[in-house]
Amino acid sequence: MTRQAYRAALLHALDDPSRSPDAVDYHADGLLIVEDGHVAAFGAYADLAASLGDTPVEPLPGRLITPGFVDAHVHYPQVDVMAAWGAQLLDWLHTHTFPTEQAFADSAHADAVAQVFLDQLLANGTTSALAFCTVHKTSAEALFEAALARNMRLIAGKVLMDVNAPDGLTDTVETGRADTEALIRAWRNKGRLGYAITPRFAVTSSDAQLAMAGEVLAANPDVLLHTHMSENTGEIAEVARLFPRDRDYLAVYERHGLVGPRSVFAHCVHCDDEAFRRLAKAGASVAFCPSSNMLLGSGLFSLKQACAQGVSTALGTDVGAGGSFSLLQMMGEAYKVGQLRGDALDPLHAFYLATLAGARALHIDDKVGNLTPGKEADFVVLDLAATPLLARRAASTRSLAETLFVLAVLADDRAVERTYVMGDLAHARGST
Repeated sequence: MTRQAYRAALLHALDDPSRSPDAVDYHADGLLIVEDGHVAAFGAYADLAASLGDTPVEPLPGRLITPGFVDAHVHYPQVDVMAAWGAQLLDWLHTHTFPTEQAFADSAHADAVAQVFLDQLLANGTTSALAFCTVHKTSAEALFEAALARNMRLIAGKVLMDVNAPDGLTDTVETGRADTEALIRAWRNKGRLGYAITPRFAVTSSDAQLAMAGEVLAANPDVLLHTHMSENTGEIAEVARLFPRDRDYLAVYERHGLVGPRSVFAHCVHCDDEAFRRLAKAGASVAFCPSSNMLLGSGLFSLKQACAQGVSTALGTDVGAGGSFSLLQMMGEAYKVGQLRGDALDPLHAFYLATLAGARALHIDDKVGNLTPGKEADFVVLDLAATPLLARRAASTRSLAETLFVLAVLADDRAVERTYVMGDLAHARGST
């Protein structure tokens, strides 16, 4: 048995703080005890010190320990198109993304990018993610192999894309099914991995392929559905042209059995109340990706509207259209979107979106998302004095919410001193 304790400020969410006043559990002088990769205890040092026995304690003054962040939508093949100048979504895909993704037919290239991608997740305190691969089976295999070696909790899937895409980036209904089913058999629940059936979006899948995706989803009750929806007005118009029989974008997915409690839809910027109600009734989740929505000019997602209709919502970086791997920064970007809509985002709610809400959207909240005893010990040590400006500003905060807001606005990967996966050190600042 291995047992280690850490003394620092501790923070996690037990529920959505916008709905429950007691949802956030914070201890200015806390103790986290980790035993054999799981949380043994989390609470005030004064309450838990007597239970330590001979357990070694590492004091971490000036640090804040939180659960590892959960990225609800990210593209691992798009690392090399981050900060690519372009017009809006459809042009950006054809100019930057599609040419870059063609290289992932080469397994050596896929292996190399997978390592960089996971390095960046961990350097930014992200321990769990729902990730897009490319249409190539090799791309998914490379990411799964790399994540398994690091013991990360990662869910991913090969992209399904059989129409309206360049040569070298399309599959067929038959090959898409065969590759998807083979990957599910090989990787589902191997280590801490999960699988997501991944049609890119309605524009690049035929009716037949979307129907196939629905059949495979129904046949595999422990996999997710991960796709895009209602991100950009040009995209929405194209979906309406391609699927004239459906009343809206969501109806395309509904007709093919792709909308349910295991579905995660990235963006949903232009959904109306009625569409959000349908998503909520189905139990589906939305990944709010504020950075990419602004960088591509897609629009301003209404978190208030989605929450009012009862939609499960989490945060995603959407790298590479997103400009950062940092979910701390996404908390700040989400606040800016809310300000432009006239809806101020509470920092405690933002923190929930980056942790427990993401775990709930990915159906892994029984394992990660907070640090309640029994959960897997994925956690981050944040340095509140990582930069001179952050140190100065954090020293003058008067509440937990204010401290979180300062982190969301001023912090970046320099604030992530360490990242732990199942109790093991997976990243130390300056190591990558």
